[in-house]
Amino acid sequence: MDSSLRIGIIGGGGWLGGAIAGALLDAGLIEPHRLSLSFRKEQPQRFANAFWTTDNQALADRSDVVIFSVRPADWSNLAVDARGKLVISVMAGIRLGAISDRHNTGRVIRSLPNAGAEVGKSYTPWIASNDVKDGDRAIVRTIFDACGSQDEVTSETDIDYLTGLSGSGPAFPALLASAMMRDAIAYGLSEEIARRAVTTVLAGAGRLIEHREDCPDDIVRAFLDYRGTTAAAIEGMRAAGFDASVANGLSAAFKKSVSMGEAS
Repeated sequence: MDSSLRIGIIGGGGWLGGAIAGALLDAGLIEPHRLSLSFRKEQPQRFANAFWTTDNQALADRSDVVIFSVRPADWSNLAVDARGKLVISVMAGIRLGAISDRHNTGRVIRSLPNAGAEVGKSYTPWIASNDVKDGDRAIVRTIFDACGSQDEVTSETDIDYLTGLSGSGPAFPALLASAMMRDAIAYGLSEEIARRAVTTVLAGAGRLIEHREDCPDDIVRAFLDYRGTTAAAIEGMRAAGFDASVANGLSAAFKKSVSMGEAS
């Protein structure tokens, strides 16, 4: 990525926008003075020497690439002219055509990183509008590789589905961790021990799945074949509707993403 490129993040004071900014700076992809960030109420005390503003149009005017990191519900009030610029949306549900029409540019990327970007572990699917060139794609890959890993997908329907699967980021493991911790504490373990046990298990599981060649189903099957305590736990969870609950949750997220796009 060209070191002279200027990047602006509308919503850079928020969790995800700030995580992307931090990833870019940590990777040395941009100098702080070439990074612009907007905030709504109180300026965060981070990213020294970056340009902070409450004026989103001023941010866009001084940027070559503009990243929209605001809640979809707030986007309808965002009047920014990004004519001729590369716009990258990280907003769930908002369609390429709607972004292009409102912000006066044909160079639009719709993407969905997750909060794992804060620790360089986001997975980001993205799709490009027809006017996006190879050089634009290279910029997008570089930005999201700094946040973790990325894939260009072929349809906006793929993005809608992945909104739930990967866009939710650590929410699903956190939900499992919360349930496990509550059970451990109810059993009588101290909160400190329960937290350390649960977080270590989940962090270790993530690394194991990432580094083994087996798919997750192979790992589950290996535990089931052993017929030990883990098999008993898996069978108990499945009997209680674990698989169906996950499928229902992903389906609900997909439908929500589609409906948000229709509302825009």
